[in-house]
Amino acid sequence: MDLPIKIISTDFDGTLHADHENPPVPERLQELIGDLQRRGAKWVINTGRDLSSLMEGLGRAHLSVQPDWLVTVEREIYFREGPRFFPLQPWNGDCERAHRELFKAVEKDLPRLFKWVNGKFRASVYSDVYSPFCLIAGTNADADDIEAHLKDYCESVPNLTVVRNDVYARFSHTAYSKGTALAEITRQLGLTRECVFAAGDHFNDLPMLCDEHACWLVAPANAIPQVQEAVWREGGYVSDRLWGHGVADGLEAAMKEAGLL
Repeated sequence: MDLPIKIISTDFDGTLHADHENPPVPERLQELIGDLQRRGAKWVINTGRDLSSLMEGLGRAHLSVQPDWLVTVEREIYFREGPRFFPLQPWNGDCERAHRELFKAVEKDLPRLFKWVNGKFRASVYSDVYSPFCLIAGTNADADDIEAHLKDYCESVPNLTVVRNDVYARFSHTAYSKGTALAEITRQLGLTRECVFAAGDHFNDLPMLCDEHACWLVAPANAIPQVQEAVWREGGYVSDRLWGHGVADGLEAAMKEAGLL
């Protein structure tokens, strides 16, 4: 039988993994992913973490299964060969160049943006290797207000967008997101969105939680209202259980629907 679910794309923090849980990734979810991998499916961890932070988190989780692909900082793609992960080219090189050129256009405005945030909110703003403007807001309400201001600014800069997760935000190129990275992995594998499962819980997951990129969509109970609404709107599965337990519920439901359980 042709495998109906060939790609499993999961966010990491709050979706696949919960730091305060033991184990942080439910054994049932690991079993379901492993079952699909043995049948030929590929597992993608699609996260806002950078590569080193993700690898540290994976090491501490002591998983019985390992991802086949990684998407880090919502845009960089890595594939596994044996025990190692390698950058996908030319995707990562094109991504780096696109962001470098885009961020040159905002350099002159950074002092003004930093001053605006610091003058109105208790928040941390800084630059790092992934964005010239990074935010850690004091509250989600402050993050809402700052995000709205940044979105207004982005309208004046072609291809610039804000990527947000909880109280954290940064600038990014509109062509590179969890959604477009998932689409590229799907293309690399010679597949289509009809065989893709995706699960997430926060704002930065929305680009992959849509019918354009995946057929089966799942949100755990801890997903923010905007994510739950998006998944419902697309006919997906919103669990009444938290974190990886909710994802396991959704993956099990998808596998049953596909005749795999």
